[in-house]
Amino acid sequence: METLNGTKNFIARQPIFSQDNEVHGYEILFRSGPENYFSNTGADVSSIALDNFLQFGFDRVTSGHLAFFNCSRDFLLRGHLTLLPPDRVVGEILETVTADTEVLEACRRLKAAGYSLALDDFVDSPQMAPLIELADYIKIDILATPVEEQARILRELKQNKVQFLAEKVETHEAFQSAISMGYQYFQGYFFCRPQVAERKVIPAHKFNYLRILQLANRPELDIEELAAAIKLEASMIYRLLRFMNSPVFGFRTNVGSIAHALTLLGDRGIRKWISLASIAVMGEDKPAELVSIPLVRARFCELIGTNTNLSAKSNDLFLMGLLSAMDALLDTPMNILLETVPVSGEIKEALLGKRGQFRDIFEIVSNYESGTWDPLLQAAGRAHVSEDLLPELFLESLDWANDVINTK
Repeated sequence: METLNGTKNFIARQPIFSQDNEVHGYEILFRSGPENYFSNTGADVSSIALDNFLQFGFDRVTSGHLAFFNCSRDFLLRGHLTLLPPDRVVGEILETVTADTEVLEACRRLKAAGYSLALDDFVDSPQMAPLIELADYIKIDILATPVEEQARILRELKQNKVQFLAEKVETHEAFQSAISMGYQYFQGYFFCRPQVAERKVIPAHKFNYLRILQLANRPELDIEELAAAIKLEASMIYRLLRFMNSPVFGFRTNVGSIAHALTLLGDRGIRKWISLASIAVMGEDKPAELVSIPLVRARFCELIGTNTNLSAKSNDLFLMGLLSAMDALLDTPMNILLETVPVSGEIKEALLGKRGQFRDIFEIVSNYESGTWDPLLQAAGRAHVSEDLLPELFLESLDWANDVINTK
């Protein structure tokens, strides 16, 4: 995707959660140019990001949630945030913005127009006092800020009726600690980490789905054995038929039986859609975002594969993306899970971190997801993937995942 000035851009998102693991919004992540900054000194980063964001489509990127959008000084003074609806966006005032008279007046105008404001990477100082009075959210990097300082900030500023958002929450322990300190919102990939403090027994119904997933991913598919296993799990029958009768698949006639479904799908389709149904069940007690992420990853891996010399293995790449979050879904280490589900050596090695073509594609996808652009470009170079393709493939993957989730 190009902005109006012809600059190639990446746009991604990072979820922000409430205490009950529901998505509260997404911070919009943005990159332009190979150096990850604008070489054109006349161009404002936030303004070009907004141009790009609007071209991609607001709802397409945010899936209907709040957008936390970075605001530079120039962006604030020009009032560009008002191009977005006030009830759908939070302006994040970057830590580099000085609270001078012009900035404060611009922020007051936004507040008067109904916009919410957040202070990004907050560091307390007397100069921040006027902005604190206008802020709805204060975002604190919990890795960069000492615990004692966090506690002081939360204690002293809670009277301002701001909401506190913990950034860089990367473990479940950090999440629980942040809750106990008084944070209301949380940003980071803690929810993608398995909780394996003690050995857990996979519940019976999830084990049934895991067994069906195992049967569906054998090198030689036994249709009769697979159909028999599916018939023992009523919810699998319901999910599979509902998936197949949805607009996502576009079949012209309704699918009314397991035999009919398996006949229509074929080996590759069987593996894919049974995997989807299995992920849905395994994630039923997890944050909804943790079900969405493997779906996006799976489709993104598949689409990238179709644009490389791995096109013939796009189904394996899909499965790799789907399995990449299963350790978090089942709270079981990945190496143990991969002993349970037989997959190709390329998938197994990639998910365990061994360098190779599959691993390169997985790193493209995971780094795009987190907005870590430089490692992404390195992986794209190794995989011979054109970076210009990635933004639209990512958004196509979001669209597809949302369609699948809405058919449940």
